[in-house]
Amino acid sequence: MSVLTTPAGIATSHALRRRPGADVAGAVFRWLLIGATVFATGFLAVLLAVMIVDGWDVLSGNLWHFLTHGFSQRSAAEAGVWQGIIGSLQVALVTGVFAVPIGVATAIYLVEYAQDSRFARIVELNIRNLAGVPSIVYGLLGLAVFVQTIHGFTQGKTVIAGGMTLAAMVLPIIVITSVEALKAVPSSLREAAYGVGATKWEVLSRQVLPAALSTILTGTVLALARALGEAAPLILVGAATGFLSFGDANLLETFTGPYTALPVQIFNFARLPGADWGVNAAAASVVILVLVLAVNGLAIYLRNRFEKQW
Repeated sequence: MSVLTTPAGIATSHALRRRPGADVAGAVFRWLLIGATVFATGFLAVLLAVMIVDGWDVLSGNLWHFLTHGFSQRSAAEAGVWQGIIGSLQVALVTGVFAVPIGVATAIYLVEYAQDSRFARIVELNIRNLAGVPSIVYGLLGLAVFVQTIHGFTQGKTVIAGGMTLAAMVLPIIVITSVEALKAVPSSLREAAYGVGATKWEVLSRQVLPAALSTILTGTVLALARALGEAAPLILVGAATGFLSFGDANLLETFTGPYTALPVQIFNFARLPGADWGVNAAAASVVILVLVLAVNGLAIYLRNRFEKQW
């Protein structure tokens, strides 16, 4: 199919082609973005390399024992991170159960129902402010509310209390990401659905949410990845920093009993005297970095998959 072009358009096109460096600002900005990306990736690579070098004695010769055994106070050689891995996964599960439905539902209300009202703007502004609050503050909140105030539900210093604390911490991130994802859905998509007689719920569930799902999933998984690396809030709400025994408790019973997490175990290894404990801390740091990178990889996979389906 041929495209008709006016003489004025041809002249303008040739004029743009004749201008040397017509998009200098765009090219500079592009290279700045590339440089920032390379710097961030390089920083992560250096961090991972340093941790691997420092923890190489454990990673190369004692990795399986390190991954499958719990903490031991007798010697660094006998200590492992199995309980920390299980505890981190349990806390992440509880965090997701509480944070994701509430966060996505809040975003849906702000974008689709409250729309551009004054109330919605005030709520969204406060949510964005909460996203910048230090994690230690959420730890104090969890201690006061989830451990002490609603002790009957959380059973005190348990995985449930820790997960709810981290859920409060990542909730603003999930809300902000979901709000931006919903706002990015074209209004024409909604109007077309309304034009064929669809109800509000049908437009939301069959058009808007599927279109925004990839971005919502990405933001949610990245928020949970951040929660996996937090130690300060969990220490405040009772995560064990020393020896921990589950006894005869099954997996479900461990949700309402003593617990620990991988970041807390790294903190415990690092504060103990002796070079061997420092090697354990470095090896555990590699484990948690690999775990976080795996979660980030899952976010990328889910985003690409849902984008292709949509």
